[in-house]
Amino acid sequence: MIALHLMQPPEVLNVGAGIHGVRGRRDVFRLPDLWQLHLYNYSAELTLLGTTFSVAPGYVSLTPAGTQVQFDYHGRSEHLYAHFRPVVAGVPSSVPVVQDAGEAAPLLSGLLRSAIESSPSGSSRTTADVWSALWRIAELTPATAETRHPAVATAIAHIEANLAQPLTVPGLARVAGVSHNHLTRLFRSETGATVIAYIRQRRMTRARHLLVSSTLSIPAIAASVGIPDLQAFNKTCHRELGTSPRAVRGKAVAGERVGG
Repeated sequence: MIALHLMQPPEVLNVGAGIHGVRGRRDVFRLPDLWQLHLYNYSAELTLLGTTFSVAPGYVSLTPAGTQVQFDYHGRSEHLYAHFRPVVAGVPSSVPVVQDAGEAAPLLSGLLRSAIESSPSGSSRTTADVWSALWRIAELTPATAETRHPAVATAIAHIEANLAQPLTVPGLARVAGVSHNHLTRLFRSETGATVIAYIRQRRMTRARHLLVSSTLSIPAIAASVGIPDLQAFNKTCHRELGTSPRAVRGKAVAGERVGG
């Protein structure tokens, strides 16, 4: 698993369709400062981070910046790709390096082809399409109640249902039926974040959605995500989203005007 920051739109530097395996059956390279997203339409072996993965049509891979990759092709090979730089903000998502997109593959292909068609003149649309594709990829194999420790699954379900209410680690531990310290250890192991950081991330993810997609007042949004104190809400918004609630909403309105 790798840690990918998705709270802010990435900086997309290049998107396209690559054709390989014609002149040679192996490519070895790295992008020092950029991440790579690939959606495959062929079978091959991909080696990175000390592991060799078999990829097939419909598979996706994410390569962190500065990581050397080795592709071993079986013949002419075509894939869609995006080179991007994540914006470090909020708690990152844990995403597999390689996974089968399954039924989501056509949707991902459509998003990446839309990004390619709008590049470079439609840079905002290109960024939006790649960001949407990354979120879809991050959600392909979420840790669910079946794969998570039952205490973590119970705590997360309680968090999601009660974001507008006061939430504490001892209270969540009681709901989950474990000790405060045990829940803290389990949460760190399974989500990569502390309980408090996870709650904060989920609150601000919901706040961002409401700021962008609704006309609710900022005080109402703050209350609906459990941070009724406006000063605390502004501080948390700056910390997790990189700017103020008013600026988040303003960017969304400006984007609608440009798009319209």
